[in-house]
Amino acid sequence: MSAIKGQDPQIYEAILNEQKRQTEGIELIPSENYVSAAVLEANGTVFTNKYSEGYPGKRYYGGNQYTDVIENLARDRAKELFRCEHANVQPLSGSPMNQAVYLAFLKPGDTVMGMDLSHGGHLTHGHPVSHMGKLFNFIRYKTHPEENGRIDFDHLMSLAKEHKPKIILCGYTSYPRDYDYSDFKKIADEVGAITMADIAHIGGLVAANQMRNPFDFGFDIVTTTTHKTLRGPRGGMIMCKKEFAEIIDKSVFPGLQGGPHMNTICAIAVALGEAQKPEFTEYAKQILKNSKKLAEELMKRGVKLVTNGTDNHMMVVNTIESFGIDGTVAEKLLDTVHLTVNKQVVPDDPNPPLRPSGIRIGTPAATTRGMQEEEMEKIADWMYQTLKNKDDLELHAKIKLEVNTMCPKFPVPGIAGN
Repeated sequence: MSAIKGQDPQIYEAILNEQKRQTEGIELIPSENYVSAAVLEANGTVFTNKYSEGYPGKRYYGGNQYTDVIENLARDRAKELFRCEHANVQPLSGSPMNQAVYLAFLKPGDTVMGMDLSHGGHLTHGHPVSHMGKLFNFIRYKTHPEENGRIDFDHLMSLAKEHKPKIILCGYTSYPRDYDYSDFKKIADEVGAITMADIAHIGGLVAANQMRNPFDFGFDIVTTTTHKTLRGPRGGMIMCKKEFAEIIDKSVFPGLQGGPHMNTICAIAVALGEAQKPEFTEYAKQILKNSKKLAEELMKRGVKLVTNGTDNHMMVVNTIESFGIDGTVAEKLLDTVHLTVNKQVVPDDPNPPLRPSGIRIGTPAATTRGMQEEEMEKIADWMYQTLKNKDDLELHAKIKLEVNTMCPKFPVPGIAGN
């Protein structure tokens, strides 16, 4: 980074400090991960300079012969990994990718069924504060926390018959279980709705065949971000059946976006290439082993988890019930010992979003560094001791030292010297 160092020392210092933070602490936010050195390199290439409005072979600017190569590679790799007929890799992030789907098929006021935010859904699944929530009529369904997160599909069927949604959406941002997509498909077929799955969090686990693939159950549309468990740059993808390819592509461009970020697409192609390798499958398997172990160790210590466990890479801790503190306090306490989590609402949370009743934790980033079940046991104990003894600063200092001592044994990919 000699150019940055010489030109902008303030930015250079911030980058170094962030590298230090990532190296010395343990990233437990389930939506975050570490990309490889190759992905970092690809994201910073000269493709940053290129405008490429349109699609391969149909661009509105000249000089796109090499952007066509990388975009085609990204699309082909996505189709192979997810066993789908078409892939659009241009969405700039998760929210635009979902918006592009809604805008492709819906008119203002049309109905969509999606999961309630506090029960695990995403803002783009119809929360009233989102623009999509104001533009379309979202019917939000819930889970049964006391029944390990089970969804009442009989109730879902009755809601679908009553409201006649044009899209039935399943997917989540804080739901620790897997879905039986066949139940959603059955309901959608009954009312003539399009099936859409947002697998942003579990995209890497689906690509590695460690969690169910919605396309195997006849789904029409699947969206995923390209970071999180896929370990790529921040971006989004829309995959679909061939019959929806044209309307999806037109919705992304020119409907929602102009020029795609070709440096990001270049990095996506590299990440998808990595996901095709056997090592990625082993990595995905270890994510789930680590998640099960971390959940087991926390519950063994009396910690209350939403849905009483996990089927995927994440879990949600009810910190009010477990420790008598809200999620914001818990997040800040864990930050002081270099364990990074995020505050999180729990189902039907009585507290506001900036002071919710829980935290969300996950294992993808720690697994990328090579941590396994033995380290999950240590992490569970560090979390428990920190939150249980919230005023014991001497104990916190001891735990922070233990975290900092363990972390160098597990290098962060892509950081200089690792």
